[in-house]
Amino acid sequence: MLKITHIAKTFNPGTITEKKALTDVSLTLNEGDFVTVIGGNGAGKSTMLNAVAGVFPVDRGTIEIGGIDVTRLPEYKRARYLGRVFQDPMTGTAATMNIEENMALAYRRGQPRGLRWGVGARERELYREQLKTLGLGLEDRMASKVGLLSGGQRQALTLLMATLKTPQLLLLDEHTAALDPKTAAKVLEITEKIVSSRGLTAMMVTHNMKDAINVGNRLIMMNEGQIVVDVSGEDKKKLTRHDLMGLFEKAAGKELDGDRLLLS
Repeated sequence: MLKITHIAKTFNPGTITEKKALTDVSLTLNEGDFVTVIGGNGAGKSTMLNAVAGVFPVDRGTIEIGGIDVTRLPEYKRARYLGRVFQDPMTGTAATMNIEENMALAYRRGQPRGLRWGVGARERELYREQLKTLGLGLEDRMASKVGLLSGGQRQALTLLMATLKTPQLLLLDEHTAALDPKTAAKVLEITEKIVSSRGLTAMMVTHNMKDAINVGNRLIMMNEGQIVVDVSGEDKKKLTRHDLMGLFEKAAGKELDGDRLLLS
């Protein structure tokens, strides 16, 4: 479903602020994979997601989504293949529009835009049924402005909007990091439910070692712009925090500051 082959990215090359963010990264996700991506600050996690999303061009290498080479496609053209949820709950929704209008924007993404904007009864019922699956009572607040929702409610709504048209790949960029622990756990629960029920292929960046271990069927750890650990299947199910730190230290040749990784 996703094939990254030998991609590299250096920011500000040839200057004193040069940063080699990705160095020869290759990764293949099969259909239905839910991969968690972990690593310290500056490891390359979000840079890899941004490269897949087309936020910037890579210096070399190729990126394929569903067998289509998207390496040279701009971000807006890749959006047809992707669903994305960001760290900031304010991103991904229109605060001044109500829930129903936000759902309509997501549902009609990629369709020709005419003069008709109104939401019909059948479409409204579809939105209501989808909102019910979140278990947050938003189906009874469809006329409410999204800006009045809590951060957790907005992230749950953004998740629903990002998956309403079943993307080929769902990108989750630390989407629970800005939430309090209880709300973050609820949003993560909703995430797992949506990914599982719809059979989505997903990649989730996180700083939280516990979440990285417990969520999904595969875990990769990055360091200095490279993938240094890749664990899946039964090996991931048996993985502990101590095991993960040991795998990192063996691959990277240095000690992992696990407490800093958990709290950063």
